Amino acid sequence: MQIIDNIPVWGTQVDEYALKQIRTCYWIFGQAAMMADHHKGYGVPIGGVIAHEHLISPSGVGYDIGCGNKAVLTDADAKDVRANIARIMDDVWSTVSFGLGRKNREDVDHGLFVDDDAWQITQGANSAAWKLTSLRDMARAQLGTVGSGNHYVDILQDEQERIWVGVHFGSRGFGHKIATRFLNRAGAKDDMDSAPVALDARTQEGQDYIAAMKLAGRYAYAGRDWVCDRAVKILGARAIDSVHNHHNFAWQETHGGKSLWVVRKGATPAFPGQRGFVGGTMGENSVILEGVENGDAPLSLYSTVHGAGRVMGRMDAKGKRDKATGEWKRPPKVTQEMMDTWVAEARVELRGGGVDESPHCYKRLPEVLAEHSASVRVLHTLKPLGVAMAGKNEFDPFKD
Repeated sequence: MQIIDNIPVWGTQVDEYALKQIRTCYWIFGQAAMMADHHKGYGVPIGGVIAHEHLISPSGVGYDIGCGNKAVLTDADAKDVRANIARIMDDVWSTVSFGLGRKNREDVDHGLFVDDDAWQITQGANSAAWKLTSLRDMARAQLGTVGSGNHYVDILQDEQERIWVGVHFGSRGFGHKIATRFLNRAGAKDDMDSAPVALDARTQEGQDYIAAMKLAGRYAYAGRDWVCDRAVKILGARAIDSVHNHHNFAWQETHGGKSLWVVRKGATPAFPGQRGFVGGTMGENSVILEGVENGDAPLSLYSTVHGAGRVMGRMDAKGKRDKATGEWKRPPKVTQEMMDTWVAEARVELRGGGVDESPHCYKRLPEVLAEHSASVRVLHTLKPLGVAMAGKNEFDPFKD
């Protein structure tokens, strides 16, 4: 860890674009930190943590409100799962909906659709009023869908040959539309390099945003719960433990004796003893970890990584063709053969996934975790047996 312009920054290779963004965040919010999996985001870098007594940031929370990771330990027999992993992944692929604007193939409902006062949020007046209830039908239809990008459903095996289910996704179109509404009302620019939007939590607009954000967070948790339950059912197993944590959110916490709004964008809370599930790539291990008290922890506002972190943009990985001629304007840096070889050597049963999600596009998770070794401890290492992601041709604006 190093301190750059009063900002704690983890990672031996500092992304200059992300550093520029976190500097701007620091000037606005007064406290900031950047995790080792950092890379450039919209307004606030992925892996960025910002804090203020009264200000919160819809830019910092981002479009995929409450995106998070859940891992479920099951009593499934590892030998049986390994022998039948192809069928298991076929069942996951046919049961769970992956991709843009998908609806759940099953009717799913949840108490959050009726028991949360946030549904009563109304902005504007008369016929021009916007009501949060206008999003309820879409949210209900999409509950339990995974989306695309770096979102997944994994079947994993730990060092004790126990089987886990792991998932990563967020609030889908529901969270995206909430974020869009508040960002537009604040006059946000559609520009990654623009300063992040800041709302005063003491105003009505700030309170409305907080209530809507929390509802989207409940929705994201409900979706991950449903997908994990279905995957455990496909395994023919029972859940015996779970680890559930999220990022892309704002928490009101006490740090240094002060009550602060802490926004973690692609960063995971890691208070002492708090467990988290951090996913690797489609061809590499994931981990269950827990926070450890030490000198670094307060500097990070008790945060850690949420994944390995990208080192290559999606368009760099996939390349870009000329629309008229079909010729490469920018050749791909990752080919299907490169990705397939990596996954085959890792002996992973893959469903879906494009080259922009290949392990080549990411940092190595053990190296990233090593940067935070003073403030987190790895409890279990999870090897992927099967991975399901959206197909390579899916575009999804709701991804991280």
